[in-house]
Amino acid sequence: MSQPQPTTHAAAAAPATGGGTEADRGAVTPGEWQPLHIFYAANPQPLLVSCIRPLIASLREDGLLAGHFFLNYWLEGPHVRLRLKPACPEATGEVRRRAEEAVDAFLRSRPALYEVDTGFLNEFYNALFEIEFPHGDRGDFMGEDGRMNLRPNNSRSWEPYSPEYTKYGGPAGVELAEWHFAHSSDLVMDAFSTMNLHLRTVLLGTSAQLMMVMLSCFLPDARKQADYLDQYYEFWHRAFPGTGFIGSKEYDRNYAETAPGLRRRYREIREAVAAMRADREGGTAGGAGEPVRLPAFLQGWSQHCLELRSRVVSSAGSGLLVFASPEDEDAEPTTDLAHVLPTLLSPYMHMTNNRLHVTIRDEAYLAHVLGRVLREDLDGEAGPTAPAVGP
Repeated sequence: MSQPQPTTHAAAAAPATGGGTEADRGAVTPGEWQPLHIFYAANPQPLLVSCIRPLIASLREDGLLAGHFFLNYWLEGPHVRLRLKPACPEATGEVRRRAEEAVDAFLRSRPALYEVDTGFLNEFYNALFEIEFPHGDRGDFMGEDGRMNLRPNNSRSWEPYSPEYTKYGGPAGVELAEWHFAHSSDLVMDAFSTMNLHLRTVLLGTSAQLMMVMLSCFLPDARKQADYLDQYYEFWHRAFPGTGFIGSKEYDRNYAETAPGLRRRYREIREAVAAMRADREGGTAGGAGEPVRLPAFLQGWSQHCLELRSRVVSSAGSGLLVFASPEDEDAEPTTDLAHVLPTLLSPYMHMTNNRLHVTIRDEAYLAHVLGRVLREDLDGEAGPTAPAVGP
């Protein structure tokens, strides 16, 4: 399987082979993506809930937006990367003006008080640099003292948009990822507004269930899910060798307490997703009794992830996914779903956790635990189940 990559940087319907936007693409050509980096050295939840969410809502309501998403990032200091796509080129100025006005007002009223010092984080940042810039292209981001340059806290900057064509499968794959990222961003901002995600147990429980759903949608075979989770954990474990950042002993100490609830919830999600998939395909999921009905939060995410998988399958079957730079004219499309699905699942799943502000350490922990509970369930080693966890 393709290894998951570290972070680099309810939409309307869209063609089955590509992405979609909030504007009618057949009638209007949208403007170019406008990436705004907001350097905010604090938990981004208030920024997302009180600033970015209402900004996007107002732009959509006024027909000014063709796409949007956000992600959290670390380079040059903790910041939120907000990407806005105007509904048409003529709307670009107004979109930028409203974004600047909203962000500046928020930073004045609720500035981040913590100042970052890269000294004590140097080892961690160096490990991230090795993953992000394996060929050493980091000079623009480092000072003469060997530490990462920092942007001013509580500042903003418009930056170029650089789609990751190699990671997401070329222009068609990037377009599909952008469609998915709008939904993922909305899901996370809605969750921050309605759930107690500031509590660590709620945050990790929510992340775990979103991972279970996406895994069950993309890889229907539960054994393949377990294999994938093992490889996902091993990737992060190898990415930070010798730092103690990703471990396993401390994970095992918490396992006995969390495993029963996770095992039951994972089984329920697998059954529910199988029933939804059968309903989409006009068949039957098998089994007896009424199908499991998930809470609305997970039900909607399941429906979206099944649609996302369907679009990935269609794009691959049409030869639209090329995991190479657009400049590589000799690159061949990748059509093998055994390669395509896990390759895209990794960044899709990681980016949802990134938006939730789940750390790489916690993401690795969840992959380790979920893989273990799934294998025990499949091997019939599970004991009595506990009440379901999370929302």
